[in-house]
Amino acid sequence: MMETALPCLLLLAALCLRPGLGLYTVNAVYGDTIVMPCSQGIPTDLMFGKWKYEPENNSPVFIAFRSETKKKVQYDDVAEYKGRLSLSENYTLSIKNARISDERRFVCMLVTEDNVYEEPTVVKVFKQPSQPEIIHPANFLETEKLKMLGECIARESYPDGNITWYKNGNTLQPVEGAVVMSLQKAVDQSTGLFTMTSSLQFMPTKKDANAQFSCSVTYYGPSGQEKIPSEPVVFDVHYPTEKVTIKVLSQRNTIKEGDNITLKCSGNGNPPPQEFLFYTPGESEGMRSSDTYIMTDVRRNATGEYKCSLIDRSMEDSATITVHYLDLSLTPSGEVIKQIGEALPVSCNISSSRNATVFWIKDNTRMQTSPSFSSLQYQDAGNYICETTLQEVEGLKKRKTLTLIVEGKPKIRMTKKTGSNKSKTIVCHVEGFPKPAVQWTTTGSGSIINQAKETNYVNGKFSSKIVISPEENVTLTCIAENQLERTVTSMNVSAISIPENDEPNDGNREKVNDQAKLIVGIVVGLLLAAMVAGIIYWVYVKKSKTPSKHVNKDLGNIEENKKLEENNHKPEA
Repeated sequence: MMETALPCLLLLAALCLRPGLGLYTVNAVYGDTIVMPCSQGIPTDLMFGKWKYEPENNSPVFIAFRSETKKKVQYDDVAEYKGRLSLSENYTLSIKNARISDERRFVCMLVTEDNVYEEPTVVKVFKQPSQPEIIHPANFLETEKLKMLGECIARESYPDGNITWYKNGNTLQPVEGAVVMSLQKAVDQSTGLFTMTSSLQFMPTKKDANAQFSCSVTYYGPSGQEKIPSEPVVFDVHYPTEKVTIKVLSQRNTIKEGDNITLKCSGNGNPPPQEFLFYTPGESEGMRSSDTYIMTDVRRNATGEYKCSLIDRSMEDSATITVHYLDLSLTPSGEVIKQIGEALPVSCNISSSRNATVFWIKDNTRMQTSPSFSSLQYQDAGNYICETTLQEVEGLKKRKTLTLIVEGKPKIRMTKKTGSNKSKTIVCHVEGFPKPAVQWTTTGSGSIINQAKETNYVNGKFSSKIVISPEENVTLTCIAENQLERTVTSMNVSAISIPENDEPNDGNREKVNDQAKLIVGIVVGLLLAAMVAGIIYWVYVKKSKTPSKHVNKDLGNIEENKKLEENNHKPEA
């Protein structure tokens, strides 16, 4: 009976005296496990230990007991701690799933036969709030108007925190009539957690367009004061139009006839104006349209000043448009047929909005000078292009074409040349357009010679060549014929193999004449020599018929000596 009474007396004394040895604080995170060691050293004569908490203005409430002698642990029937307590051998008390209500003063009691020791511990519970967010944001803000921008809310915090607003990262301070903030805090009675809500009324300026608004919550945690920022939000700021601008939209920097032009009018307000009045050159009444006015296939008469204004005509802007043009006329043009030797005046005239460059092209080759024809030749025929460009205007160029055809009746000139192998080359040089057809014939039968070879037809000229080795004198005829005329020329070709060389150019005509004179001289010389030889022979025969008895056998050959002896015997008979 004495053993039972003694612990009760000691416990009663402890409740009355509670000699504290110090104050220990434990910081716990909401929902985690609270660990409270009994920092008082364990006495050697310890009988048992107990944990209690002390509600405000109420008696202590025991929650855990451990007997050192019986090694037994018991937990008191306290509803809010049921199933959450754990008491270790060293009398460390753990409380699972920390709650706001756990923020109180706990006491560790160690009881010996002689004394009662108490070690108080203060528990602080912290709950980090959720990331703040801006709710109920305004669809837009308007200059010169104080309007609710939105609310910043941070939920489930313990202890409570404060909310701060920012614009472009800078803290917003209250300004009467321009920046108005209001903070409200609410507690969840079931959990004890705080929810902070701050509303912001804001009157923006035009500079606040595209500004980023954000907020943050500042709270206390186990390690001290901390801050969590929200995501930034950009608000559309409406402001009136202060300036109107007109722009000319074109695919190129410069405009030429045939282009499409789009005029775009804009105001610097937000939202921008949707309709404008457009004024064309010389027109006093505007045409109502959206922000664009389109003109297609513009002509040079579209050059001038264009304007646009707001519907109320309170402000306007203007732009000058220049439509560049380029005209070209070629006289004559197209296909022109002229006769050789005729004159042909050609003119290429231009009219343009700026200085233009003119150049000529003949048969894909650029000419150095403009064509001029005082006496047309075959080489003047071809395709002529007069082209002009405005270098400052992209894509603006014009060209006209002249196809010149120079016609002429066939002209023939024949030449011959005798080779070393007694062959003779006869060449028929032909001029004319359209290209004449050439035929060869010979004396007598007049048959066509098909073995002729022709050179290339260039600038209205070509030649036809045949090679023959005549056994007798022949006459060759060259026939050239086109749509204009038929021309015939003949040449006598002798069978004598006397070198002849008739060159096809006029510079060698004197040489040909000299060779002919030489040939004639040789022939005449040969004839004279033959006559002299005949006379000598006649004289010789006449003298040989006179009487003579002594004939030198060395004169003449054997047959001649026999004839002489016979003649000598006849007188004797």
